[in-house]
Amino acid sequence: MNLKEKKYLLLDLDGVCYGKHNNYSLERVFGQVSKRMTQFISEKLKIDKDKAKELQTNYFYKYNTSLRGLMVHNGISPDEFLSYVHEIDLSFMKEDKIMRNELKQLDMEKFIFTNGSAEHAANILTHLGVYDLFGRDKVFDIKDAGYVPKPEAETFDLMVKKFGINPKETIYIEDIAKNLSIGHERGCTTVWLINDEHFGKIDADKDFISHKIENLSLFLKEIRLLKSN
Repeated sequence: MNLKEKKYLLLDLDGVCYGKHNNYSLERVFGQVSKRMTQFISEKLKIDKDKAKELQTNYFYKYNTSLRGLMVHNGISPDEFLSYVHEIDLSFMKEDKIMRNELKQLDMEKFIFTNGSAEHAANILTHLGVYDLFGRDKVFDIKDAGYVPKPEAETFDLMVKKFGINPKETIYIEDIAKNLSIGHERGCTTVWLINDEHFGKIDADKDFISHKIENLSLFLKEIRLLKSN
């Protein structure tokens, strides 16, 4: 099945809905989140910030989210953690009218699949001026996943069940290449949004990636034009 026949668009949030392609580096948003994670871990576990940062990083690489490691090893409340770390300043982020136009015109059902919280997704997407094109019912977040992050198979399958989509009719876009492995396994057309983040590039050379792109809006336009012909 080629791109023009696909019915569903599945987007990661951080690094995909915003990134270098619309002049918002991941660091400008996630740098704030990361600092608040370090602060939270330091205060909760009563350790200095250097040790907190080291723990945060180690858990992220081992469990795909720092939160998962904190839950497994330290009994941290996920809701308290998520509420604290996502309290960030997005006043610099403006509406992306080009992306909005492409999303709105694209004849596909559109969904968000994130390891973050639904509240964080709403905050980001509202600032970008596209939240009304999704809404809460089209966001699958870490709470929906039972706090088990991507790319776990059980999480992907829960997402498919919630949205009622057929992976074989789905285009799935991620900035973290390795997260696409399960999507490919389930039959999605997988798309990696090229970036220079170390974690994002892991497995970027694997054959479970169907397409590599540099600009989300231009790729959406390409799909739209294919569908119109």
